[in-house]
Formats: sequence, C-alpha cells, structure tokens
Amino acid sequence: MNTTLASGGTAGLAILDAMELASDPGLDARFAESAHQILADLVRRGAALGWVEPPARRDVAELLGTVVSAVQAGDGSLRAAYVDRRLVGLGYWLRYARPTHRPHADLEKVAVDAAVHGRGVGRALTAALIADARRAGIEVLTLDARGDNSNALHLYRSLGFTEYGRLPDFVAVGERRYDKVFYMLDFRRQG
Repeated sequence: MNTTLASGGTAGLAILDAMELASDPGLDARFAESAHQILADLVRRGAALGWVEPPARRDVAELLGTVVSAVQAGDGSLRAAYVDRRLVGLGYWLRYARPTHRPHADLEKVAVDAAVHGRGVGRALTAALIADARRAGIEVLTLDARGDNSNALHLYRSLGFTEYGRLPDFVAVGERRYDKVFYMLDFRRQG
C-alpha cells in the first residue's frame, strides 16, 4: 500500500505489510538491521519503547522473528514505512495469547525515525495497523504508553483511542518514574 502524504507529510511514503516486505528481497534482507538502527537511536534519545538502554541487534532480530511468526499464523500485523526504499518507521500489533482474550490485540510498538518526526509517518503506520486489526476481526485494540509521551498520546486519541486506565509512577527509567497510560479502540462500538 503506497501512501503519499499531503501538507507537511512525507512525499513518496510507502507503508508495506509483512507480505509486501517479504516479497522484496532487497528490503527484506536489510529490514532487521534498519529496524535496529531506528529503535536503538530512539532509545538513546529517551524514547518510550520498552528499553532503558538501546537494544542489541540480536534482540531486535529475535523480536521481529516473533512478530513475523505471529503474522504468518494470523495473530499479528507488521507494517514498515519507507521513503525512497529507506526504512523510516515500523509498528506492529499482536493478538493476545490467553484464550479468553483471543478476540483482542495489543498495539505493542510504533517507532518512527527521528529524522521524519512530525511528517505523518506515525499516523500512517498506526492507521494501517488499525485497518489491519479491523480486517482481522479484532474486537478491541489496546496499547499502553508512557505518560510523558504527549505526541503519541495525542496521535492515539486523534485516531479514536480512549484512555481506560493509568498506573501512576509505574514506568522506571533510572530514578525517574512515569505513568503508564492504557488506551483502547473498541471496534464493537463503531458502526
């Protein structure tokens, strides 16, 4: 799915799903390394992605392998954002493993290269992941975010997510503490 963004967006932005990514050997071969570079850089800059220190290459490769396996089993979605064949963002959701929670999924990561922040890449990735969840029959798509990540929280609200809970001072980064904020998008209540 190619998406071109207008008014301040990133021209030529392509949002690929896992199948499209796998069908392009050039992109597929570099995906894990490029994803590692984005994630490690963002964590170095203090991004709220679940790591305190930049993740190791093997950890990112293992994570992506788990996500791709889930996608192949129909239990997840992976999206990659490219501009001129350069990875600029990625995101994924995974279906909950517990049998009583299988109708639902969790949007676990959306990461955008700092060089393209503010150009609509995160919005395009998240919208594609939401559309994938809808197509997969997901009833409720959840996510959690660090309470100080105001840009992400604003994006999620603008896409229809609502806050359903908060754990004060739950996220520990060294001596600092941040709220963990829970959001959901309930497709059962949408027409």
